[in-house]
Amino acid sequence: MKEEIVIAGFGGQGVLSMGKILAYSGLMEDKEVTWMPSYGPEQRGGTANVTVIVSDERISSPILNMYDTAVVLNQQSLDKFEKMVKPGGVLIYDSYGINTPPTRTDIKIYRIEATEATIEINNSKAFNMIVLGAYLKVKPIVTIENVLKGLKKTLPERHWHLIPMNEEALKKGATLIKD
Repeated sequence: MKEEIVIAGFGGQGVLSMGKILAYSGLMEDKEVTWMPSYGPEQRGGTANVTVIVSDERISSPILNMYDTAVVLNQQSLDKFEKMVKPGGVLIYDSYGINTPPTRTDIKIYRIEATEATIEINNSKAFNMIVLGAYLKVKPIVTIENVLKGLKKTLPERHWHLIPMNEEALKKGATLIKD
C-alpha cells in the first residue's frame, strides 16, 4: 500500500496539522511516511498545503507531481490541485468557499460540508479533524486509534483533554461521506 496525498487550503484551517497527525498515525502503524509542508509568509489567511506519503515500503522521494488523493479546502487549492489527481484518484473538497466545483470525470469526487459540521458540534477548532475523518472514511490508511495516538504526539500535554472532542470530530467527519 502506498498513498500519496496533498491537503491544501488557507492558513489557519489546520492543513499542516492534519498532515502532521496523519504522518504520525502512519508511524504508529510502523509504516514509512513523509510530511512536507508548504506555506507562504502569512500564518493565517495565506495558502498552505502539505504532502503526505504513507507506505508499507520505503519512500524514494517526498516530491510529487501527481497525487492519489487531494483534500482541498478553498477555491485556489481546488484550481491548483484538481488537475494533479491521478486518473482513478480521489478529490475531497469542503463546499464552503468553493464557487466553481470540480469537473473531472476520471476521478472520484466527494463534496463534504465540514464547515457546517463544525457548527453542528459547536466547535470551529475541530474543522481539520472533521475533514480528516471524512478522508479516512474514503481511504482508511490508518486507524482512528492511531490518529488519536498521533494527536497525543502533536498536541502539548496541556491540551490532551481535547482528544475526546477530536475523536468526536473524526467520527462526525466520517458521516459526511456519501456514496
